[in-house]
Amino acid sequence: MTDTASDSALLPSDQTPFWAVGAGNMAGSMISCWLKNGLNPKDMLVIRPSGKPVADGVKVVTALPEDGSKPATLLLGVKPQMLPQIAPSLAPYVNEGTTLISILAGVELETLRHFFPNAKSIVRAMPNLPVALGKGVTALCADKLTDAQRASLEKLASALGLFEWVEESQFDTATALAGCGPAFVYRFIDALAQAGKKLGLTEAQALPMAIATVEGAATMAKQADISPAELADKVASPGGSTRKGMDVLDQDQALAKLIDATLEASFKQNRYMAEQAKQK
Repeated sequence: MTDTASDSALLPSDQTPFWAVGAGNMAGSMISCWLKNGLNPKDMLVIRPSGKPVADGVKVVTALPEDGSKPATLLLGVKPQMLPQIAPSLAPYVNEGTTLISILAGVELETLRHFFPNAKSIVRAMPNLPVALGKGVTALCADKLTDAQRASLEKLASALGLFEWVEESQFDTATALAGCGPAFVYRFIDALAQAGKKLGLTEAQALPMAIATVEGAATMAKQADISPAELADKVASPGGSTRKGMDVLDQDQALAKLIDATLEASFKQNRYMAEQAKQK
């Protein structure tokens, strides 16, 4: 029996070794969370040109190994525009024993299958940054998954937070909502704090209050047995200060139109990147 924690932790032994090609903000956050949740560092190999360390016990190399080894699971975490450059050298390592997990925004399964025709299964995953805390959202879609592979992927994804299987036709929308969404929420938090400052609070007061307000409201929305829209109306009593503020957001559907336009812009960019990837 091998000395590994994989069978009792996040991955069964037949799904390791686990390689990561690229370990930037998102991939690095995923790896960090998986390690905290029981992934054995000895099962992991990170390939990144910088050679920068990832975590204690995780081997990092600057180039693909030349010892004949191959991954059972491979996380592809490079920039989407780099795919055509790295695929020719990486493809020989991806064979009928490899599950390829791609977090490349906009790069569709068909394109990935073109570059990695021999992969056992290909999975598109779109996480968002809170996966670093195990509080993220990950959209998933895949081809050719066995029940065992699906179970393994769901175990990995659940360690990161909420996950949803979606059709690939829904993937760009899920990316705009959940993948890009934290940045939009951060903008809202900042705007809420800045507005508080303009009305007399100090930054030291306004920002923590804004963060805690959003955190508490999100927790309540998650636990409530009514919708967020109903919660808002429940808080806003007629003639009160909350209602007056909501009247500004609701006038001519100002907030709804702004969010619609925001997500649509992200959605269209995802589609553009997908088309660009096809042309490579």
